[in-house]
Amino acid sequence: MVEPVNSSAPEFDVVFRARRLIGPNGEVSGSVGVREGRIAAVEALDAPMRGARTVELAEDEVLLPGMVDSHVHVNDPGRSEWEGFPTATRAAAEGGITTIVDMPLNCLPPTIDAGSLEVKREVARNNVHVDVGFWGGAVHGNLDELRGLHESGVYGFKCFLLHSGVDEFPPLDSAELERALRIVAELDATMIVHAEDSDAIEHAPSAHGENYRDFLHSRPRGAENMAIAQVLELARRTGARVHILHLSSSDALPMIASARADGVRATVETCPHYLSFTSEEIPDGATQFKCCPPVREAANRELLWRGLADGVIDCVVSDHSPCTPELKRLDIGDFGVAWGGVSSLQLGLSAVWSQARIRGFELSDVVSWMSSGPARVSGLRDKGALAVGSDADLCVFAPDDAYVVDAEKLHHRNAVSAYHGRALAGVVRSTWLRGTPIAGPEAGTAPAGKLLNRGEA
Repeated sequence: MVEPVNSSAPEFDVVFRARRLIGPNGEVSGSVGVREGRIAAVEALDAPMRGARTVELAEDEVLLPGMVDSHVHVNDPGRSEWEGFPTATRAAAEGGITTIVDMPLNCLPPTIDAGSLEVKREVARNNVHVDVGFWGGAVHGNLDELRGLHESGVYGFKCFLLHSGVDEFPPLDSAELERALRIVAELDATMIVHAEDSDAIEHAPSAHGENYRDFLHSRPRGAENMAIAQVLELARRTGARVHILHLSSSDALPMIASARADGVRATVETCPHYLSFTSEEIPDGATQFKCCPPVREAANRELLWRGLADGVIDCVVSDHSPCTPELKRLDIGDFGVAWGGVSSLQLGLSAVWSQARIRGFELSDVVSWMSSGPARVSGLRDKGALAVGSDADLCVFAPDDAYVVDAEKLHHRNAVSAYHGRALAGVVRSTWLRGTPIAGPEAGTAPAGKLLNRGEA
């Protein structure tokens, strides 16, 4: 559609017109004007806005802010056969995600000092299709490096309270965690925590064989609950800001809510796989479902949804943790030896929307959990909102369209996915980064993403 020229109307690089869009105050109709990569105006649908180009959304499409995924294991450099910046960020773009924050482990070297951060930046530079920020690592022996990492622009620090799965990223014990949190509090930074208690897991039944229930018993809820209680108490003691990663145990929700009511600065995330799958439905030997902490029972899943509804859970992010097919040990189906991680970066928006809609939630809820929520938790101040001044990161989404997941057609490096063969609602028609299409029929092939530093975006 070509609009009549109105010389008195403001000029924009791109104008989006949508009968449905999700703004900061919920769903409305409107027009969005983009200038120099930022949202410069949000007006009525019929506002006289003139742009170099106009994008009119179809009747079945909704304009969303780009999704933000603050929990992605890109594994690059060092394990790029598991995933890499070109493939991970292309998959993100195809899934409506415009910003990711990369985890500091499973890459070699791990991101545990300023030098290793620069190595990672060099590998990522000019190779990313979406904007990318970085978490730093807090590990045994590197606490004196945290200040340098902070000054180099990481968005916070990740630690484990038990073996991380890779020897080069060792966990913190209780005393080290308290010391690390005191440093984090001085920096006014965030510590993000893989919270499972090592002693509880050491005394649990060992994981072995094809039976998923045996694996579930090896990572009990109690181990998660104990670790979260420890993190909350140390956050109370030190005044540090903490974020609980990939919550799977709904038992922990009341203590998180209570700690917040007492003024503890704590946030929490969960993941699409904990909201989509149940332990009862996982077949024997289906190691594509293995992750830590594990997918739990159906009743637990519904309580996680209640945690989202009540606002105790702040955001939903992928914890995309891919590996090569060989490491998943699908040949023998042994949960004890298979790599733990669900590959789902491209699928998160559809997966969550598929489950949310049948529980009576709205698209605006999903945007809060998957865009503005992770942007807020990570400190990405220019992301996660369809509002004047924000980056023009947008997703054109058809919520009533549907598809069946074919792992071979995903843009992840390896075609292994727990979602393979699953019908999902909601199709990303196009994704725009700072007003430029990066997925969809008009997208180019050249990487258009930027590397982000804390404090800059």
